[in-house]
Order: sequence, then structure tokens, then C-alpha cells
Amino acid sequence: MVIGGGAAGFFGAVACATAHPHTQVTLLEAGRQPLAKVRISGGGRCNVTHACFDPALLVQAYPRGSKALRGAFSRFQPRDTVAWFESRGVQLKTEADGRMFPVTDSSETIVDCLLQAAKEAGVKIRTSTPAKSVQLIQEFSPEQGGKPKRRFEIGLKYGEIIECDRLLIATGSNPQGYRWVKDLGHQLEPPVPSLFTFNIPDPRLQNLAGISVNNVCLRLPGAGKTLQEQTGPLLITHWGMSGPAVLKLSAWGARFLQEQNYQTPLLINWLPQYNSESLRQLLLVVKSQLARRLIAKSCPVPIPKRLWHSLITNVNIGEDHRWAELSKKALNQLVQELTQGSYLIKGKGVFKEEFVTCGGISLKDINFKTMASRSCPGLYFAGEILDIDGVTGGFNFQSAWTTAWLAGQAMGNE
Repeated sequence: MVIGGGAAGFFGAVACATAHPHTQVTLLEAGRQPLAKVRISGGGRCNVTHACFDPALLVQAYPRGSKALRGAFSRFQPRDTVAWFESRGVQLKTEADGRMFPVTDSSETIVDCLLQAAKEAGVKIRTSTPAKSVQLIQEFSPEQGGKPKRRFEIGLKYGEIIECDRLLIATGSNPQGYRWVKDLGHQLEPPVPSLFTFNIPDPRLQNLAGISVNNVCLRLPGAGKTLQEQTGPLLITHWGMSGPAVLKLSAWGARFLQEQNYQTPLLINWLPQYNSESLRQLLLVVKSQLARRLIAKSCPVPIPKRLWHSLITNVNIGEDHRWAELSKKALNQLVQELTQGSYLIKGKGVFKEEFVTCGGISLKDINFKTMASRSCPGLYFAGEILDIDGVTGGFNFQSAWTTAWLAGQAMGNE
């Protein structure tokens, strides 16, 4: 039995039914349509995986779960995901940033493939079938030589009870799933949001919505040495900031940001190719060579002109100021603004293309060779219910495919 008709649930069900044709695999999905999250992921294109084929590098994209996934990825990694889909007629393409999508640019291609694979493997799919309870039943009998016979009883919404001898729970961040795993003796790392945008009401960002900067470096002061600073593209929005650099920082800093109630300073280096001293030297050269030029109309660094105008205005450099008139104080303020600009995060936005949670079942409770529970024989887990999450770019889908494949392979071996 598989509870959860998302990416991990389907992939696990298909993996089990394919590897062990003698088994009867039933998948329970609460909603009317399975794979709902897959349909809307990646803006409807479905970022299936990421073109990183070295497990040691791949795990670096996971703020939580990297150590546990190292061995798992040696058994099923993005190369295997690509091969799995291609063997079923779905070709994937790689974009410049490494993200991989179906060549059709449609998530329906992935949904249809998973549905067809489940049908061909003989998986019984029951939609509109919410599970309300999960119980482990242990019976002792003399014939078993004193070993208990175990089974799971799953109570459905309308009173029906169904049984299975092996169970894969792939309910994502659904609180119901968390309650079951706690009741079955597992430790839960408290779930908090990951992958979100920043609400930053700051006058420097007014009227700049839609402007993007190709490469910035973001840092959360006070977050400790373990929180890496994040570099990448940034998008200014109506409510603050988004883009890959922000999303990565929100993932690595998920717990710190939650502890701060999403109210904390953010330092931005708009020019990570420069430090304070090298930028100061560049601006002194500009001041010497372009002495009569207006500062507002001669931006010497690779940032959008409107952003440059906003930043110099913030340090009181006016429209009519020329480079020759730039005082030492104003120069220092401009260097500070460009390399260590301080902004105040005043809340989190929602990154609508992803719904990712930091937290879930403590990984020490799981055998990562099989995805089996260490304390409850016959019980397996896959996908986001685990305390695993990746940054944006197809990494969360890959951990779902990997953990589900391992669980599916192992379930039929008991």
C-alpha cells in the first residue's frame, strides 16, 4: 500500500510493482486528481531534475539531508531519472542553469507518463480516498516460532478498513502524515517553510519591480558560520526580492529565519566580483577619468541604470553631481551601499512554483539503503515527509524520485 498520490508516491508504487510483479500495489490518493503538485510545478513545465551527475556535488544542493542522500544518489541519481523517463518515451532537455524539463515544456507530459507507467505495472489507484488512520497490528502465533506477524490497518474516511503487510507513506508535508509517523514511534523535526521570497518594504526598491541583477551575494548577519552566504541572480518585486539567490538563502536559512519571525537584516553585495577596497579603487579611477561627467548618468559598474540611480540617491548624490565633486565621505557611503547594503526583511512571501518544507521525519529513524523505518518493520517513507529539502532547480523532485525508487525496490523483498 502507498499513501499519497504525488511524485514520490507514484514513483514508489511503480518501482515496487515493476521490480516485484508478484506483489499487488494499491495507491491511495485523497484528492480527485493525483499528481496535483507535479501539474503546477515549474510554472506548469515541471522541473524534473537537475543535470548534476556527480553525487558528491549533487548533495551540496540540499540544506537538509545531504549526508543521508550521498549513498542514496550512488544508487539512483539524475542520470537514472533521465533514463527512466526516456525509456518511457519522455525526452528531457537541459537549460543553461542545469534545470531539466520535458522537451514539450508541459508538466502534463510527466503526469501522463507516471499514470501510464502505473497502469502498465498493475498499480491499483484509488482517488478521492482519504486515509484517516494508520495502525500497526502485531499478532503472535506458535507457527511463526514466536515471531510476531505484522500488518497495517488503514482506516478510510467513510469507515472502510483496508490491510497491507508493507506500507509506504509519501504524504509530503501533510500534517496528517506527520501525526501517523509520530504515533508509530518516529521523531519529527518541526516543519517550517523553505524556498520563499522576502518582503522588504524599502524606499530604495520603490518603482524598481521587474528589475533583475545577474549576480549578487546575499548574507544574513547573525545567522552563524554554518549558514553559507548565497550568490546568484536576484529579482526586485513589488513586495521585495525574489530570484534564485533569495530562494537559496531562504532554504539554507529556513530555521534561522523562522526563529527571527522573518524579521531580520539582509546584507547585499550588488557586485560580488568586488570587495570594498577593489570597488573603491575602481570608483577613484572613474572619478579621475570622468571628472566632468554626471554621476547619475554614468554608471561604471554592471548593475541596471535605474538601480544605480536609486542607490546613489540614497547616499545623497544628486542629479547634478559630477564625479569630480564626489567627496571622500560620499565615496565611502557609495562603496558601502554597493557592497554591504543593509535591508530589513519584514516577512516572507510565497514562491508559488514550489511548496517545500524544511523538517519532517528525523533521518536517523530511516535506513537509507531501503528507506525503511528502523523501528517499525514493513513501514517505508519517501519524498517530502522526510527531513530533506533542496534548493530550487529540480533538486526536490530528484530526492523524491530517489527515495521512492529505493523504497519501491526494497518493499517487495521482505
